[in-house]
Amino acid sequence: MAVAITTRTKFEAVIGLEVHLQLLTRSKVFCSCSTRFGDPPNSNVCPVCLGLPGALPVLNREAVTMAMKAALALNCAINTHSRFARKNYFYPDLPKGYQISQYDEPLASDGWIEIEVDETRKRIGVTRVHLEEDAGKSLHEGFPDSDRKSYIDLNRSGVPLIEIVSEPDLRSPDESFAYLTRLKTLLQYLDVSNCNMEEGSLRCDANVSVRPEGSTEFGTKTEVKNLNSFRFLQKALAYEIERQVELVSGGGKVAQETRLWDSREQRTYGMRSKEFAHDYRYFPEPDLLPLVISDEWKAQVRASLPELPQSREDRFVRDLHLPQQDAVLLTATKSLAEFFEAVVKAGGEAKLAANWLLNEYPFLLEESKMDFAAAPVSAADFAQLLQLVEKKTISGTMAKDVLREMISTRKAPGQIVAEKGLQQISDADKLAAVAREVIAANPKQTEQYRSGKTATLGWFVGQVMKATRGQANAQVVQEVLKKELGQ
Repeated sequence: MAVAITTRTKFEAVIGLEVHLQLLTRSKVFCSCSTRFGDPPNSNVCPVCLGLPGALPVLNREAVTMAMKAALALNCAINTHSRFARKNYFYPDLPKGYQISQYDEPLASDGWIEIEVDETRKRIGVTRVHLEEDAGKSLHEGFPDSDRKSYIDLNRSGVPLIEIVSEPDLRSPDESFAYLTRLKTLLQYLDVSNCNMEEGSLRCDANVSVRPEGSTEFGTKTEVKNLNSFRFLQKALAYEIERQVELVSGGGKVAQETRLWDSREQRTYGMRSKEFAHDYRYFPEPDLLPLVISDEWKAQVRASLPELPQSREDRFVRDLHLPQQDAVLLTATKSLAEFFEAVVKAGGEAKLAANWLLNEYPFLLEESKMDFAAAPVSAADFAQLLQLVEKKTISGTMAKDVLREMISTRKAPGQIVAEKGLQQISDADKLAAVAREVIAANPKQTEQYRSGKTATLGWFVGQVMKATRGQANAQVVQEVLKKELGQ
């Protein structure tokens, strides 16, 4: 459904996102059980994550370090003292009847992240980053409801999470998509999460309201859950904004509630009235001491941060003179950005490398049913291929065939060119001899060209390329043909 927030009375949307992110620790946040995904149900459990009486939590230091990395990359202030709390609610897959989280004393707060929409940068505030444990997972089967069976898998219970809460600074589904995309890229650069939405490593809830344009007061918000892809986020927000605008414009009131996105029906529907914080009966976790972050620990974590995507993007534009859009695409993943830099360091021209890495290479990898991480082409070989193109040893068309061969055989480009005799022919005298043969064999087309039908030049170029098995330098061929046909 299209967003119609500028019709009737003009309205604007106010959106805030809550992102839950599983951290890439090997063990859970309060016990030593494995966090490995895909193991048999209820095989990675112990008295702590099962919530058995008398079991005591012990905080995973690595989870705190990863959370600090994320918070620092989001320009947050790390709080010297933070505290864990019990968030009380009932779900069948929450074995203790409460979740250990952080409430009024989070790990970090007051950060920001920059997004770009329609070539305009905008800063989005980050309210807080806090640590918590994940719940288990409910699995359902059977239809109709009378035959429905439910099962509980507690492997995920106790997996470390961070929750990243944005300020209500987003104003459209497109801005929300850009925010989530930038956030995912940033977190993958840090190696703190794989951000895999299919595995539940990244989950997002959206708070959305509408208000008359120019108003400073917030409208009544709804929380939209079940957003398991970035596109679903866009669609759900577009639908919900339109629903609220129609409701308010018709004199109705928006109910503060939690709504779910139904991807089949392309709509949101009410799930329950929205809880307030006091419904959770937060109180300090008595089994955990306050978390104290020393200046030394904070400095160590800050020093371990890699170059972040925004900084790398700006450097590509400034130092390598790449177009902004190329820099954005090349820094979308850490692996692509690092490969591009390795190609340039090995002697590949930056703009040419960007063109091939963003266009031909992904196409050929998809053709070979291979993803970028598994590709066998080294940065040095890729740079050598580009050098062959730059020196006009091979044409762009030949280079594409050579790259295809490099992917399938793992051979170096120079070896492939030598074995197949693919060197480009740029010798004007050799090409002139071929051109004269083509002209002599086609008197009708020759007469047409000489009588003013110069468009036939392209046909002649094709014939020479065919006669040289595509190895002729097309630019030299054109120059030679013009000279020979002009006689």
